[in-house]
Amino acid sequence: QRLAKLLFDGTQMVTNIQVAADLRETQRRAEEAELKLRRVEKLENEAKSSACKFEEIASRWALAKEMRIPQELWQLLNQQQQQCALLLEEKNKLIGDLQQELKNKDEQYVQAIKKQSDDIHLLLERMEEQIRMMLKAYRHKLLQIEKAFELERRELLDNNRKKWEEAIQAHNAQELEYLHARMRKVEEFEKQLNQLRVEDEEEYNSMKIHLENDVQNLERQLQQMKAVYQLNQEKLEYNLQVLKKQDEENTIIRSQQKRKLNRLHSLLNNLRTKLANQEKQFREENQSLAADCERIVGQCKEVQRRMRHFAVSDAEKFTEVWLMNEEEAKGLMRKALDADRIIHTQQLGLPWEEPHYWFLNNVGPLGHYEAKRMATKLAAEVLAEGGREGGKENTAKVEDRVTPLRNISKKTAKRILELVSDESGFLIESKLLRPLHALGRHERTLMKLDSIFAALEIDTEDDLYQLVDFFLKYKAQEAALSQVGPPGTAAQCPACWPSLQSQGSPGGEDVTDPAEDREDGGSGAQRDELKSPQSLLGSLPSVYIHVDDVLKILKAFVRDFDKLREKGGSAKEVLQVRDSSEDGEYWEALAHVIPEPTLKLWDALTVALEEYYEVLTRRASLLAEAAVLQQQNSELCLLLEEYVSSRVNSKLLSPPTQWMDLNLSCPGEAQ
Repeated sequence: QRLAKLLFDGTQMVTNIQVAADLRETQRRAEEAELKLRRVEKLENEAKSSACKFEEIASRWALAKEMRIPQELWQLLNQQQQQCALLLEEKNKLIGDLQQELKNKDEQYVQAIKKQSDDIHLLLERMEEQIRMMLKAYRHKLLQIEKAFELERRELLDNNRKKWEEAIQAHNAQELEYLHARMRKVEEFEKQLNQLRVEDEEEYNSMKIHLENDVQNLERQLQQMKAVYQLNQEKLEYNLQVLKKQDEENTIIRSQQKRKLNRLHSLLNNLRTKLANQEKQFREENQSLAADCERIVGQCKEVQRRMRHFAVSDAEKFTEVWLMNEEEAKGLMRKALDADRIIHTQQLGLPWEEPHYWFLNNVGPLGHYEAKRMATKLAAEVLAEGGREGGKENTAKVEDRVTPLRNISKKTAKRILELVSDESGFLIESKLLRPLHALGRHERTLMKLDSIFAALEIDTEDDLYQLVDFFLKYKAQEAALSQVGPPGTAAQCPACWPSLQSQGSPGGEDVTDPAEDREDGGSGAQRDELKSPQSLLGSLPSVYIHVDDVLKILKAFVRDFDKLREKGGSAKEVLQVRDSSEDGEYWEALAHVIPEPTLKLWDALTVALEEYYEVLTRRASLLAEAAVLQQQNSELCLLLEEYVSSRVNSKLLSPPTQWMDLNLSCPGEAQ
């Protein structure tokens, strides 16, 4: 915002010169048009007057032919010469005026050129100043961004280093356990080998002793052979029998070893069977856990939908409560302002001006609302999930079959959205094109889709689903009409499908997922995403979309979008997020609409008015007492007059006695 404001101010400073120059040029053109009209009118008037004079001169030549007196003819010639001289003088005067005006125009042109040169120099100076200021601001912002990136990089390195150390420790502990187990097995095997070695040594010693005895016997027999041949023959037969017995013993030992080997093979087969059973069990557990995860994801999305609904209702209630409290607060504020006006005008006799605060004309909650489009959010989820699908195994692909776009696969929706983003760049505002180059592919695609959805008025998940479904049905119908031919030929012949699939245009793209088709080939209920109400369109195995057909499909979709929206009956659901950072300041300003000096003035005025009230109260009491005394005085005066009049009339008492009686009867009057 600061950079935009700085750029706007600089642009305004630069464009002010152009505006002033345009204004001067407009004024000059208006003056030039007015002067041109006057000049044309003057020329026309002069031409008319010249024509009249010329006709008058020409008409008098006919009179000259009739004249016979030379003096009259000479006089007529002099008059004609004078009139011609006057006509030429008027023409020369007009020519002089036009030449003078031409000189003035040349001078004005030179002045205009100088003024434009000055304006250009001023414009260049302001542009250079603006460039220096913008470079300085951009360098400052770039340094701040680099500092923020460095801070995030250090935090990420610390976190990764901690995770790596923990993983190394766990790996070392596991390797240590494996090493201890191997050492235990090696010790057991060494014990067995030692035992077998001892047994073999004992057997070898016994056999050696036995063979040595036989050798001795044979030597003795060899020595005695010459003497007793028969005895040697019997001894040889005896030895032969002994050797046969040893051979039988060896055969028995060999059979025992074979039985042991067979027993070990059977044990190995049992272990392999157990391993296969455990793998099968783990696979089933994995599938059940994936199903639970899918169910939990659905519940989470349902909870998010409810949260959006409750957020909208809470915002409405908040607005109502805000308006009610705001009306009450503004009523109290108006009373306070009226009291301040009365105090200034009536009590203090000072001029009062109504304050112009920034919050007086506000109605409703402060802050702006940021509209989060559900369609853009869903598109981001589809693009992110579609990118993660490539590294998953076949078992994981089956669990990911259910997507937010109902029964449309993630890869199909992702490819359609990428086509729309790549081929609909003309719907993006020009001011957003330059920042897009600095973003990654994923963020650039999301920014493009947000602008395209805003231009096409696609806000909700249902609108996005209608767009993707419209692409699939439109291309499926077009492929069926162009490749199948007459009704009932290729639709009834499954052998024709490969030819339809192989006839895609070189620049086209298969938006469906062949791997998913192979995986779900045996279950028709899970592959209903390409099946429309028309059986022919649903029977096509794959749909191709050429890049040149994207704009045509978008035009058809925009033309039929209102109908699809009315048919679906889905209202736009836009979540409003309000900025409540200025609420406290707003209510605080309402509460302090009367400034602190004015409140101190009110306190001082209250004290002065209370004292003035006490003075007025005392004065009222004194006025009442004075009125009572005045009434008593008037009554006494009346009594005195009556008494004096009665005394004059009676004249019964002497003056001293009368005054004495008067003093005795009315002491107050005497006083």
